Amino acid sequence: MTDSAQCLAGKAVLVTGAGRGIGREIALAAAAAGAQVVINDPGVSTGGEGGDQAPADEVVDVVRAAGGAAVADYGDVREAAHAERMVATALDAFGRLDGVVNNAGILRDRIFHKMTAEEFRAVIDVHLIGAFNVSSAAAQHFRKQEAGAFVHFTSASGLVGNFGQANYMAAKLGIVGLSKSIALDMGRYRIRSNCICPFAWSRMIGSIPANSPEEEARVEKLKAMGPEKIAPMVVFLLSDLAASVTGQIFAVRRNEIMLMGQSRPLRSMQRAEGWDPESLAEHLLPAMAPAFYPLDRSADVFSWDPI
Repeated sequence: MTDSAQCLAGKAVLVTGAGRGIGREIALAAAAAGAQVVINDPGVSTGGEGGDQAPADEVVDVVRAAGGAAVADYGDVREAAHAERMVATALDAFGRLDGVVNNAGILRDRIFHKMTAEEFRAVIDVHLIGAFNVSSAAAQHFRKQEAGAFVHFTSASGLVGNFGQANYMAAKLGIVGLSKSIALDMGRYRIRSNCICPFAWSRMIGSIPANSPEEEARVEKLKAMGPEKIAPMVVFLLSDLAASVTGQIFAVRRNEIMLMGQSRPLRSMQRAEGWDPESLAEHLLPAMAPAFYPLDRSADVFSWDPI
C-alpha cells in the first residue's frame, strides 16, 4: 500500500447525498482513504419527496464494517440550520472537519414553457442554495483552522446544455460560479474549491426518459459508467495531494478525466465611432457568427464512447 492510498488519513469529510449512487461511492472511497465521514442523506426520492434514514444508515454500517469511522446525518441541505448541524455533527463526532462534498441533488425535468415556478425553485433550492448553505456553514470553521477543501458537483447539462432541464442547468452552472467565488475569496486562508462534472449511471440519470432508439442507445452507454469511477478524483481533490488545485472544473467520464474550459473572450471587434444596430448587423454578425456556439446538448459534445 502506497502513502497515497491513505491520503485522507486523519481528516474528516462531509458528503451530502451520500446514501446512494455517486455520493455513496465517494463516502466509501473517502473512508477507504482514511477519512472519517459524515454521511448526509435525508433519503428522499429523485424528485425530493419523502424521507428515509435507511440509505445513510446502510452506508455508515458498510464503512464501520470495513474498520472505518462514519456517522449519519439526515439533514436537508435547503435549510441553513440543518447545514450548520451537519458541520456540528462532524466536530462532535470527530473533532474536526477538513472537506465538504456538495453532491446532493434532485430533478424536476420539464420542457421550459411548461415548467412551473415551483419546479424551478425546488431544484435551485437543493442544488444551488443547498451547496451555499453547506459551504457557508463549513467555511466558518475552515477559516478558523486556515485549511479546507470543497468539491462541488456541476453537470454537463449546465456546462453544455440539455432539453427540459432549465432548473437543473441554471443550478449547475450557478454552482460553478459559487465554487469560483469561494476559491477567490477564501484562497488566502488555504481553502480550496473545485467542481466535478460527473458522467455516471445513477438514480437521477435513470429517471430521464428515453423516447427514441438514439436516446435508448445513449442510456445503455451511460449504464457502463459506474459511479465508483467518480470517487478517486473527489478523494484526490479533498486531499493534500491537490494542495495546488483550486478554482477548476474537471469532467470524469469512466476512465477519462478532462479539464473543462471557463468563459474567456473568443473574438473582439472595435469601431472608433461606436456601434449602431445597422453596423452591428453589417460588420459584427458576419465576423463573429462563425465562432457562435451551436445549440449543442451534452451528448453532441461528448459523442464518443466512454473509455
